Amino acid sequence: MPQANEPIRVAVVGGGCAALTTAYELTRPEHEGRYDVTVYQMGWRLGGKGASGRGPADRIEEHGLHLWLGFYENAFRLMRECYAELEPDEARRLARWDEAFSPAPDVAVVDRGDDGEWDFWLAHFPAGRGVPGDPTQPLGPMTVVGYMSRCAALVRELIRSAYAVEAKGDAAPSDSPRDLSPTVEAVSAAVDRLLRYGQLATFAALFEASDLLGQVLGYSVPPAVRSHPSSPLRLIDAIATQARERLQQVVDRDDDLRRIWVVVDLILAILRGATVHGLAFDPRGFDAINEYDWREWLRMHGASEQSVNSGFMNGIYDLVFAFEGGDVSRPRLAAGVALRGAVRMFFTYRGAFFWRMNAGMGDIVFTPLYEVLKQRGVRFEFFHRLVDMEVSPRRARETPHVRALHFDVQAKVKGGKEYQPLVDVHDVPCWPSAPDFGQLVRGRQLEKEGRAFEGHWEQRKAGSRTLEVGVDYDFVVLGVSVGAVPYVAGELIDREPRWREMVEHVKTVPTQAFQLWLRRDMSHLGWSHPPVNLSGFVQPFDTWADMEHLLPEESWNGSARAIAYFCSVLPDPTANGGEVTKTLYDRQRRVVRDNAVRFLNEEVGTLWPKAVRPRGGFRWDLLADPAGDEEGGRKRSGKASFETQFWTANVNPSDRYVLSLPGSIRYRVSPLDMHFDNLTVAGDWTATGLDSGCIESAVMSGLLAAHALSGSPALEQIVGYDHP
Repeated sequence: MPQANEPIRVAVVGGGCAALTTAYELTRPEHEGRYDVTVYQMGWRLGGKGASGRGPADRIEEHGLHLWLGFYENAFRLMRECYAELEPDEARRLARWDEAFSPAPDVAVVDRGDDGEWDFWLAHFPAGRGVPGDPTQPLGPMTVVGYMSRCAALVRELIRSAYAVEAKGDAAPSDSPRDLSPTVEAVSAAVDRLLRYGQLATFAALFEASDLLGQVLGYSVPPAVRSHPSSPLRLIDAIATQARERLQQVVDRDDDLRRIWVVVDLILAILRGATVHGLAFDPRGFDAINEYDWREWLRMHGASEQSVNSGFMNGIYDLVFAFEGGDVSRPRLAAGVALRGAVRMFFTYRGAFFWRMNAGMGDIVFTPLYEVLKQRGVRFEFFHRLVDMEVSPRRARETPHVRALHFDVQAKVKGGKEYQPLVDVHDVPCWPSAPDFGQLVRGRQLEKEGRAFEGHWEQRKAGSRTLEVGVDYDFVVLGVSVGAVPYVAGELIDREPRWREMVEHVKTVPTQAFQLWLRRDMSHLGWSHPPVNLSGFVQPFDTWADMEHLLPEESWNGSARAIAYFCSVLPDPTANGGEVTKTLYDRQRRVVRDNAVRFLNEEVGTLWPKAVRPRGGFRWDLLADPAGDEEGGRKRSGKASFETQFWTANVNPSDRYVLSLPGSIRYRVSPLDMHFDNLTVAGDWTATGLDSGCIESAVMSGLLAAHALSGSPALEQIVGYDHP
């Protein structure tokens, strides 16, 4: 351990967002240099699953589609502070957070109708109050009661919308809420009056009942009322029954009413389930229902098959790749995680429902983090691949500790200098899609061998390195993905039963993605709507985003007019055991390429009807070729032109997406657990209070890891950590 007045030496293993958040928090100026941090990173770039690079024509090449949701309070606060701390540079573009991120309010999901045709649900979400990361709490207290009251209010407004659709402009029921005295007697009397003689059979009565329900579930209703669920349950069941009967007569011939009914049906199932399970009074909050699958739980509480299999629900599962083993016939998502994410997503977003980055995620997120950490004195050791962690011998009544870290040194920099990872693209510092071999010892030979430095299968090349506790470091932050933990922390898993259970139950899944650069814009391809983020489409690529806004950041000289990103889950080739090898990785890349070609030939015409030939098949001449567009370049024809685009198979242990499977959440390890007295963990796979695979969970985990080592930030400053 360090002597008095000596800095505490921290080895941060991994360069993803959770690991870098930990480094950022430990090196805040208020710590006054108390922590001496070194980041050890495999390969040449930071970012983990969020890493991106610049390829031919400076095009942005990603692991997949990356969008931020408007409730990512901790992640946006981190980036806003980081951009504010960057050293001033007048020549630098995208130098402020509000230049780096833009609102993306248009969202779409797709549903297949009874006639087999695809039906698009397009929604424009109005701007939410403030912007993410503002210092105030988002939209009121985050409590079960508060959320359920918001759900009831949404039912009220949806019923108003349904009335307006059916009445075609007739006056809607009164907007004025009822003046209800929140006593057991008043509630019971009001419920009895509404239910007597079938009075809920009109829209006006349904509207009044939903208003009453909101007050029953609202903030002002005392526990004496809420602890007797008969009144809210009677109301919920009655509203569901009567609304279904009232709307069923017209939903089959009116798409707008059908969509309204789907959402009303799902919300009423949520309200009923929350009441039956007593979530408002259970100390576990939403976690009390994590043993159930989200669809299973909604069915239990009255949601119809039409609703649970709607495009709206499909979009939620697609958003978090919630398919066990990558099998789309096995959708699995913990109900509590889904419910928490849904209420945060719809009720606490600020500024915009989605936010998109105005360059690659590496450029927008990991470049400024790298630069600010460098300014603070953090050291970065690139080309260090962790291969083993050594644990202290077993001793009675002693907490074990990590005593050595063993790395493969993948490459060395010429002259013992520090590796410089960034390149400049149009006055924006960026990460390249390949290392700068010119900086490396034997660089030409390494490039000739095709060394990528990011494959799990790559073995030692330039040497090895061991860090010892008390000599090189005092504490370790293990910031690698949970998929990589079994390969680098075998001794920790053997020693600690909680770690053994964690790697057994917290599962990951591979994903697939491809990007297209097109010679025509979306309107010329037949898409007549605003730029959207679309989910719920056909496999093997269920999610698409129009990314045309990135064109000015690349170097196409006008030859590309549109950019499209597609992604989805990928069937897991190691689901029944086995290790990822270079041979398997190459085979999966071929699978993704073939999936993409088939998808473009057979399915993309639904989205872009003018991108297919009259007799079927994709118009391959639409693809912009960065090599062929250069003077003297050779253009490819037919489907071979797809080889000029970008695609990826994310099967590497460190690239796989972390699932939130039913029954798995309780096995997540927290950064606060400290099962080893000089080690904490950081990653979106840890217990964070959000417990889903996203940038917000990663940042929350990094904040928790920093708190475990330093006591800062205070837990109450981590928005959503103490969440129902």
